[in-house]
Amino acid sequence: MSSIQAQFDLDDSHADAVAILGNLDQSDRGGIYTKVEIVDFILDLVGYESTTDLSSCRLLEPSCGAGDFLERIVIRLLNSSLRFGQSLENLAPCIRAVDVGAKPLEETRIKIASILQNHGASASEISKLLSAWFAQADFLMTPFPFGFTHIVGNPPYIRQEELPKSLLNLYRSNFSTMYDRADLYVAFFERCLGLLDEGGTLGFICSDRWMKNKYGGPLRALVSSRYHLEAHVDLTGCPAFHSDVVAYPAVTIISRNEGTDTAVAFRPEISPASLSALVPALKKEAAHDDVSVAANVIAGAEPWLLENLSRLAVVRRLEARFPTIEESGCSISIGVATGADSVYIGNASKLDVEDAARLPLAMTRDIVGGRLEWKGNYVLNPFKEDGSLLDLADHPKLAAYLATHKERIMARNVAKKNPSKWFRTIDRIYPPLTSRPKLLIPDIKGNAHVVFESGHYYPHHNLYYVTSELWDLRALQAVLLSKVTHAFISTYSLRMRGDCLRYQAQYLRRLRLPHWQEVREDLRAKLIDAACSGDISAADSATRELYGLNDSDWAAVLSP
Repeated sequence: MSSIQAQFDLDDSHADAVAILGNLDQSDRGGIYTKVEIVDFILDLVGYESTTDLSSCRLLEPSCGAGDFLERIVIRLLNSSLRFGQSLENLAPCIRAVDVGAKPLEETRIKIASILQNHGASASEISKLLSAWFAQADFLMTPFPFGFTHIVGNPPYIRQEELPKSLLNLYRSNFSTMYDRADLYVAFFERCLGLLDEGGTLGFICSDRWMKNKYGGPLRALVSSRYHLEAHVDLTGCPAFHSDVVAYPAVTIISRNEGTDTAVAFRPEISPASLSALVPALKKEAAHDDVSVAANVIAGAEPWLLENLSRLAVVRRLEARFPTIEESGCSISIGVATGADSVYIGNASKLDVEDAARLPLAMTRDIVGGRLEWKGNYVLNPFKEDGSLLDLADHPKLAAYLATHKERIMARNVAKKNPSKWFRTIDRIYPPLTSRPKLLIPDIKGNAHVVFESGHYYPHHNLYYVTSELWDLRALQAVLLSKVTHAFISTYSLRMRGDCLRYQAQYLRRLRLPHWQEVREDLRAKLIDAACSGDISAADSATRELYGLNDSDWAAVLSP
């Protein structure tokens, strides 16, 4: 273990947890190898170029792994030292590379030693530089004697549940951005930003999930408070790594400077020539057809809306002109979560209980071709209409069924926390909702599936539902099926595998909607007819009229 780690006084549980991570395979520790084209691209974007005197720079690679970045960094540093006549002994402070894994770190040391040897370094010089440059340590809990002008890399993608609990608790107590379901790379961002010198620049290739979702809010607020988002390059679907991964990567360049403009590019060709051509435009030094510049992208914890700036402009205008969908009298909710679907959901023969103790259940699998085709499933309903639990003494068939499955039911957290109410579902069930007309919307879809349900089924937790006392639900269905709603969801939603969007409540609530009393009678009829006939083209036409969109606006709404 290096002297860097020895400076930090941590208890044995931390050392044990770090040892667990250090002994995992690189892939199990979130290690994904980056192609050299991307490495050079990031180094160019942060300004770490051999045409400048790099001996005065301090570069950090916080998760160096097998050395994808380090090899190119050292080559650039050595070339710079030749150009500016710097001796090797002056280069010791120039690099700090950290990794928790002993094996990849040793492999990287061997690679760098070979590069130094080919450069003409003596064995003594190589030993001194490697000793200064590398440390096997937990980067997040490692102190450094100075800040850095450049920080680059590919931070580890490790989910919270994959971390030893003691380590997760330690990180949560030290990093305010480890919020909600934040993955480990979020803490790497926070730690690295805190190590940037004034005027320094960070360049990461990393998941883009934090830029829009809930857990990224504190990190977005941190960046907004004292940093500048210089550039963003969406690499979704691009071959940026040496292996195929289920990831949504982006190159993110953040500086410790003031600024309001962010250069943006999407899904470029991964080749040296193509990426090099983008660099001047992304550094706002030249123009390029594939690079746009957006102003004031970051604002506190708000989502970063970086794609399709023409569509964003239309969305922003609609947000300024119209109230939100909920302000217009619509309610958006999610169906019931039971905590044990295998027990609480089934057909009539499986759930052989009293009629009052079960409700017909609408599930995602029941939505076929834009219609609800009920498969005959019910959900156990342990609640009375007033919210209290049913008396099992009055429902012997329900009591017998629950007793049969009591062990599974009691294993749920909701039962452990409320032992006197052990058989309740996680979410309270409101029986009157069953007979209320509603719109059902599955979560993950490429395009909207908005189904009118006239009031016969209770929604499952994979379905969002919309109700309204003011808006006609058929007219609202046409709006929700339209390209305008798709534009709002595309703007705010994370994209999932297959380029699907998430039609979640948090994104649906972003939709703007005129008050029903302000909609003309003839336009009401058009919306209702479009929904009833399933004519999406007619729904688009009527919705475009509803929002008063001109040809330019509509072209932006339709753009991918």
